[in-house]
Amino acid sequence: MSKTAAVPTAAVRARAEIDLSALRANVRALRARAQGAAVMAVVKSDAYGHGAVPCAREALAAGASWLGTTTAEEALELRAAGLPGRILCWLWVPGGPWRPAIEADIDVSLGGMWALREVVEAAWAAGRPARVHLKADTGLGRNGCQPGEDWAELVATALRAEAEGLVRIAGLFSHFACADVPGHPSIAAQLAQFREMTAYAEQQGVRPEVRHIANSAATLTLPETHFDMVRTGIAMYGVSASPELGAPKDFGLRPVMSFSAALALVKRVPGGHGVSYGHHYVTRGETTLGLVPVGYADGIPRHASGSSPVLVDGKLRTIAGRVAMDMFVVELDGEEPPVGSEAVLFGPGDRGESTAEDWAQASATIAYEIVTRIGTRVPRAYLNASA
Repeated sequence: MSKTAAVPTAAVRARAEIDLSALRANVRALRARAQGAAVMAVVKSDAYGHGAVPCAREALAAGASWLGTTTAEEALELRAAGLPGRILCWLWVPGGPWRPAIEADIDVSLGGMWALREVVEAAWAAGRPARVHLKADTGLGRNGCQPGEDWAELVATALRAEAEGLVRIAGLFSHFACADVPGHPSIAAQLAQFREMTAYAEQQGVRPEVRHIANSAATLTLPETHFDMVRTGIAMYGVSASPELGAPKDFGLRPVMSFSAALALVKRVPGGHGVSYGHHYVTRGETTLGLVPVGYADGIPRHASGSSPVLVDGKLRTIAGRVAMDMFVVELDGEEPPVGSEAVLFGPGDRGESTAEDWAQASATIAYEIVTRIGTRVPRAYLNASA
């Protein structure tokens, strides 16, 4: 073999395959877990990196009845793509855009008086009521209205706006802090607080269509939290909310994304050869190295340097040295797979490849981050669409 092998022309440097049949099966499994509660398919952050529009379309086809996004721009993108039904958007800053959301028939979240004032003004300008969900802070400590006087003021003012035809209070909701930690005492405390705050609102005259607090972890393990609707995010993509809860297969779920690249170079190097920036890896003896043409600009965690396993030529190989912006190196232990061979970073694990959870543990992070951070210059290939 020559000292270096030329890179052949390749159609695809790297790609993420999105198995839409797995997504539909996951939605059906989650609907069964929800035990009659409506299922919201959360497609925020481009469907956790999987592609918001195609995943939303398939989730609805599999029986989800709501879609959920973080930003108004995400919700408006779904409407522009022609997606029907109910969409809830829950993170707002002063200035909205409230009116475009109201006009696009998007439900909006209100966690404080400033938001209610702005949405009432936008509804008046739009000439139609806004559908709103009042967000209760039951203990997560992020957005949402505090219990007590703050909640009483928000409920009373929202009811007055409803009587004036400017809003429709469609939902009451909250979010768990530790539903992914089995037995955590905050779960019961938050659930009790949510029951108290929703009961108060209903006693004052609120008639919500849906009450919802359950995220993926609660949907899978806490049936008492399901109420009228569950919000399924990471579980819909076949990724566990936390290792403590169990693997996806324990709940009948299958990972939807597989991420692979083509080896761009295979070369033999002597012992004592430094690899990548900083020479944090030095070859122990004469060996072969493979160049994988993706890096942290594509979403590969730099913390994966020197640890995460990659399946090349049927064997798990370890990243050698630091992950760079556009590439990283794997140790091939003297073997010489052909240039262009597939390097599978993660997938369902069927072929012995790593999963997103394996990468998360190797990178000291969570699997959410692994799939969500895969960058836009990595093309998505959608497999097994329903139509």
